[in-house]
Formats: sequence, structure tokens, C-alpha cells
Amino acid sequence: MNTVSKSVLKAKMLEYFREVEQTGEELIVTSNNVPTLKVVPILKNKSVDQVFGDLRDSAKIADSIMEAEIDEWSELP
Repeated sequence: MNTVSKSVLKAKMLEYFREVEQTGEELIVTSNNVPTLKVVPILKNKSVDQVFGDLRDSAKIADSIMEAEIDEWSELP
């Protein structure tokens, strides 16, 4: 598993992403030497359900998404 700081990743992001895709190895991103993110490849030949299936039904919508919530946006200019 490779580790890289945010600043180095910013400068060479495409390079690191290609490496993750090619090797299949995870990449840990650090901030001040503390791990903050993990970049993992999505394996080829897997369906969306295989990749994200464990997240199914984990998000709930409490109210109608079609109704405007003006009160929530009243502080905007």
C-alpha cells in the first residue's frame, strides 16, 4: 500500500491514479502525516451492484425531494 501527502498528490494526481488503476494497489493520502483518505480501484468486470451493493438502502429521504425548502436557503443573499 502506497502513501502520499495531499500536496504531492495534488501535483501528480493523474500519475497516482494511473498507478492505482494499473496495479490495483490502494493509495493512502495523508495530511500532516495523518492518514485522511484511501483511494481504491474498482475492479474490472464487476457490476455496479457488486461494487456498491453494500450501500443499498443506507440513505433515506425523509421528505419529498420535489418540494422547495425555502426556509433552508433564507440566509443566502
